[in-house]
Amino acid sequence: MDMKALLKIQYGLFVLTTNDGNRDNGCIINTVTQVANSPEKITIAVNKANFTRDMIFDAKKFTVSVISEGADFELFKHFGFQSGRTVDKFADFADTLRTANGTLAVTKGTNAYITGDVFNLVDVGTHTVFFANVTDAKILSDTPSATYNYYQEHIKPKPQDKPIGKTAEGKTIWRCSICGYEYVGETLPEDFVCPLCKHPASDFEKVV
Repeated sequence: MDMKALLKIQYGLFVLTTNDGNRDNGCIINTVTQVANSPEKITIAVNKANFTRDMIFDAKKFTVSVISEGADFELFKHFGFQSGRTVDKFADFADTLRTANGTLAVTKGTNAYITGDVFNLVDVGTHTVFFANVTDAKILSDTPSATYNYYQEHIKPKPQDKPIGKTAEGKTIWRCSICGYEYVGETLPEDFVCPLCKHPASDFEKVV
């Protein structure tokens, strides 16, 4: 089975945020789907390794801010390459507005936001799928939404912009094809998970 076939599925990109009554937090996700209307309902899929998932599990509310083609790589680094367990992601991030359900919408590099209140969830293994009633939505700009492919082609730094080959000590470098994280070692463990984007060893490539 060629698992790379799954990469042919098109995805959007979103900043998912929540508030548990004590703090705000957010992460990057790529799976938001409208599943019903009258009233509108959406689903979001969140990796269980994400602290934001744990907070939504308790708070039962969230906002998804739709990332646009106007976003830069810093937005992805800020919300995707560090954990809310150790960093307050909103301590130095001012481009937000407080939505009616008490969570933050990100207004920089986005074109819309949608707020939701969770009414059900399903455990699907690595991820939790949350079902939510849409409680508010607003357009922020006319800039087109960024797809996952657009991120790969136009936002994520190209591999050639980074050192390639072996380290000064002659050790092999393995690079995550999703976010660019580099692992140094002759072999990459089969169960290795990227500490930045949480993708598995199958998404790493040996740098040559």
